Amino acid sequence: MCFYNGGKGCVLNLRDSLTLSISLSLSLSLSLSLSLSLSLAFCSQDIRNTVGNIPMEWYKDYPHIGYDLDGKKIFKPIRNKDELDEFLDKMENPDYWRTIHDKMTGTDVCLSDEQVDLVHRLQQGKFGDVNFNEYEPAIDFFSNEVMIHPVTNRPADKRSFIPSLIEKEKASPPALPPPVFTSTHLHLPGWSPSMRSEAAFAFAARNASGLGLDESCFEQLDSNLLASVGKLVHAIKMGWIKPRRPKETAPQYYDLWAKEDPNAILGRHKMHIPAPKMRLPGHEESYNPPPEYLLTDEERQVWEQQDPDERKLSFLPQKYLSLRAVPAFSRFIQERFERCLDLYLCPRQRKMRVNVNPEDLIPKLPRPRDLQPFPTLQSLVYHGHSSLIRSISISPSGQWLVSGSDDCTVRFWEVCTTRCLKIMEVGGPVKSVAWNPAPSISLVAVSYGENVLLVNPGLGDRLICSATDQLISSYEEPEEVKDQQVQWAVPEGKAQEQGQRLILTHPKAVKQVSWHGRGDYLACVMPDDGSSLQVVIHQVSRRRTQNPFHRNKGAVQCVSFHPSRPYFLVATQRYVRVYNLIKQELTKKLMANCKWISSMAVHPGGDNVICGSYDCRLAWFDLDLSTKPYKVLRHHKKALRGVAYHKHYPLFASGSDDGTVIVCHGMVYNDLLQNPLIVPVKVLKGHIITHDLGVLDVAFHPTQPWVFSSGADGTVRLFT
Repeated sequence: MCFYNGGKGCVLNLRDSLTLSISLSLSLSLSLSLSLSLSLAFCSQDIRNTVGNIPMEWYKDYPHIGYDLDGKKIFKPIRNKDELDEFLDKMENPDYWRTIHDKMTGTDVCLSDEQVDLVHRLQQGKFGDVNFNEYEPAIDFFSNEVMIHPVTNRPADKRSFIPSLIEKEKASPPALPPPVFTSTHLHLPGWSPSMRSEAAFAFAARNASGLGLDESCFEQLDSNLLASVGKLVHAIKMGWIKPRRPKETAPQYYDLWAKEDPNAILGRHKMHIPAPKMRLPGHEESYNPPPEYLLTDEERQVWEQQDPDERKLSFLPQKYLSLRAVPAFSRFIQERFERCLDLYLCPRQRKMRVNVNPEDLIPKLPRPRDLQPFPTLQSLVYHGHSSLIRSISISPSGQWLVSGSDDCTVRFWEVCTTRCLKIMEVGGPVKSVAWNPAPSISLVAVSYGENVLLVNPGLGDRLICSATDQLISSYEEPEEVKDQQVQWAVPEGKAQEQGQRLILTHPKAVKQVSWHGRGDYLACVMPDDGSSLQVVIHQVSRRRTQNPFHRNKGAVQCVSFHPSRPYFLVATQRYVRVYNLIKQELTKKLMANCKWISSMAVHPGGDNVICGSYDCRLAWFDLDLSTKPYKVLRHHKKALRGVAYHKHYPLFASGSDDGTVIVCHGMVYNDLLQNPLIVPVKVLKGHIITHDLGVLDVAFHPTQPWVFSSGADGTVRLFT
């Protein structure tokens, strides 16, 4: 386009740029040719290696270095030079400094004098060609004369014919002097009344500004038009009408924190977020509030004990006889300062709200009726105890039930008839009972105070009962008796007739007893935070006691044996530690994320553990997944006292001080990639809360989908 403007400066600039581009292109081509010639070996014109532009390091581990045009391998030359040969060659060979190694052919190439000179010229920043003169006169490709024909025959675009906005402003004609209106303009036949009035206004403006007018035009104006023109002239002179009103430069003030309407200044800013408004004062802030807004003495004490963040009101409502008696507000400056901090320090961010159906956020759980069977209603109630029942246990056959109470008795029940078959009195409140899980042994462990009784109830198959007595009586004391921390004794007389077979006396009170799956080992818990003797394991067949831990980390709450592996689970207040009894080492440490663990149960498969806590939580652990809970359930409103798994059905239950037993469906899949399915299915009610205690223990029937619960109301209830 510069050739059509006829300016020589533009042509000269283009000539200089062409000269510069030609010189650059020549230097670039020469440098490229030099690099290509160096990389492809100067001495041979035939490029034998056809691997292409790839790193030659790829062939360092192969005997060949590439392929020729026929596809045959090009083997590397035999190079047996080591560092010593390289040094000797460097000292003796006069052409060593000009020898380079060609990676494409694997040979050494000796550079000629012309090639060395070319390298030196390029290093000095000169042109590669010796005969090239960079200062030769530039070739005038285009003449200085403006030609008729364009350089290209490309048709012009449509936009080149339409002026842009800037061109419109530049090409707008200069302001012309205002026309002089005469009578001929005001009485043209095509003029409308509005055009006549505009002409009259122009008349008046010119007259008010002192410009000379043709007086002959006033002679032919009608009287009405002259009157309106005179009024307009007077209004303009007085300043009431401003024909050319200047733009207002006064600053505009507006409320920055106001809730703007769409027509306001800040209303047009889409990303503006107004600050939240302060709450308007209510009746409680009045100097004479209604009586129901005044706090009583008890409410005042509660208000003073609360944290400032938890109080509903930041002040105490007070009553004054008159407005004159109201003192100054003591927190006025502090409240204003906090409000200023909220205004300029509180970050506000606009977040896009996603319209999501709330029902879509709820996980798709199966219907409870599809997860049957599970206990749904209360079937039987076992009455007899006069105090709270702390522990219950079921026989392996599911026919008998044992319960221990604070009324210092242990009762044996028949499950189907609720008949109490046997009552055994002990010397203190019963803390825990546990039926031996081995079906070939009829033993029940009962803990009260510092003693643990091993009782043969004599129920069920007589052969099993007699075999159990024979197993215990067949014990022979070893020649060397070692001192043990627990004393083993055989009861006599009335205690023997009641079924007591062994009495184990511990140094401290026993809180819990737990059997191993095979029925020969019994673990006892004696919680004491400062002692190393908190857990002991007894072997009944050898009447031997051992302390598995030299030092306990925290107060032990409960223990349990793994159902299939040689693992021992110890629950302290906040952690569950899994120990390997064979390797005698800590395997895992589970973090329950609760304040105080109360109970624990192990899944029959052995890969999942549930823990109940006093802060209303039930934590499900997947031992193969993580040391943190896979699921935390907060269905209970008060502390959990007992948890239990079913041996065959995918069910687990939890009992709480709120008097309810919640049964959940907990399916554990064989596929390790699929997480367990946990669905609460039923809330069972029936126990009466006594002394702020509800359900103290839960246990499942070994074969049926039934659950037993014992409560502080002195009853055992069966839900089926």
